[in-house]
Amino acid sequence: MQNSNSVIKNIDKRLSTRRLFYVCRDIERAVGIDLTLQNYYIITNHNDYSAKLTLQYPHIIIIKEKEQLDTRSLLTHIKTKNIIKKKDFVLVFKSNTLIEAQCKKNGWKLLNPNAKLADKIEGKISQIYWLGKLAKYLPPHRVDVCANVKWEGKPFILQFSHAHTGSGTVLINSKKKLSELAKKFPLREARITKYIKGPVFTNNNVVWGDKILTGNINYQITGLSPFTENKYATIGNDWALPNQLLNNKQIKQYKQIATEIGKQLKKDGWKGLFGVDIIAEEKTGRLFLLEINARQPASTTFESQLQQKSEVRNQKSEITTFEAHLASLLNLPNDNYTLISIHDGAQIIQRVTNQINKPQAPKIKDSALVNIIKYNNTSPGSDLVRFQFSKGLMKKHNILNDLGKKII
Repeated sequence: MQNSNSVIKNIDKRLSTRRLFYVCRDIERAVGIDLTLQNYYIITNHNDYSAKLTLQYPHIIIIKEKEQLDTRSLLTHIKTKNIIKKKDFVLVFKSNTLIEAQCKKNGWKLLNPNAKLADKIEGKISQIYWLGKLAKYLPPHRVDVCANVKWEGKPFILQFSHAHTGSGTVLINSKKKLSELAKKFPLREARITKYIKGPVFTNNNVVWGDKILTGNINYQITGLSPFTENKYATIGNDWALPNQLLNNKQIKQYKQIATEIGKQLKKDGWKGLFGVDIIAEEKTGRLFLLEINARQPASTTFESQLQQKSEVRNQKSEITTFEAHLASLLNLPNDNYTLISIHDGAQIIQRVTNQINKPQAPKIKDSALVNIIKYNNTSPGSDLVRFQFSKGLMKKHNILNDLGKKII
């Protein structure tokens, strides 16, 4: 049995003859691993955080333009083309067919799983068919065009095929709202789901070889003002609160659902990270599957940083989530590793809103503060400031604790 350091050594050895470039819009996505790895590079946009890290780690390459570039624009930038050579590895936060084509054209080895498979899994309608028997974990649902959906006096959730952090999810709570939507998109297909009230949780899991590594469950901070204007937008994660809100039976069931989804992903050739979002019904405590994130979930990096600092870990068999992700994508052997358990820590994101559209960070004096990351984003709903703490921020479902209130 090897220890976590030997996993890093194995990754380092694998990269001794082929460099790996993580290309990403926001550098925070790529810093979940030891940045001193000899052939691990990051290509990203310029901001205060990336500029600060570049002073410490010369393998971080910044592209500075007037506007923040998305991943594909970074990949097609002349500076990137001059740096990445044929047969070098490329990794991105979330792939698509255009990124796949770009990498193929340049002779770069893209490590991300197939983009069309990811789309099938994440699509609100195609996901139902992909799940097959596992669709039993979804809340009661059906698929229909908007014009056929009738108001029956009870609120429900309407979702279009593709959405990100809640952008394609609509709570229908009146006949008027349904009529307006049906008039605008009469023939657009949607998933109609029973409205379930309760806290939402998520976790980051890894398909590695023939094993599914289930990750730490965190409470999904959603829709809180003033951080967002979207009631369904995910704005953060709290790894402390699940210990209060979920019992042992629920935790066991959660991990069973994640494992079953992981096994199905493995059958389709998936490698690396995937996220599972679950809601616990307020009245009954019953768990329902809400989302499958067929990609590196946004919370992976900070979770891995919290894991690196964990004092309660088995050095011989436990590794971080990001380490497992890279090891899987690089086809390294899995010697019965598990992911490091954590039970505290949180992050919350201020998104661009009508009232708050410039990076501003309050002066927070607290030993639990780990980092404040500012972004140069301007699009409504995009990340503006990320606050990271070694302690939880939530007192209860939808209620910040004293530490969380310091941010406001």
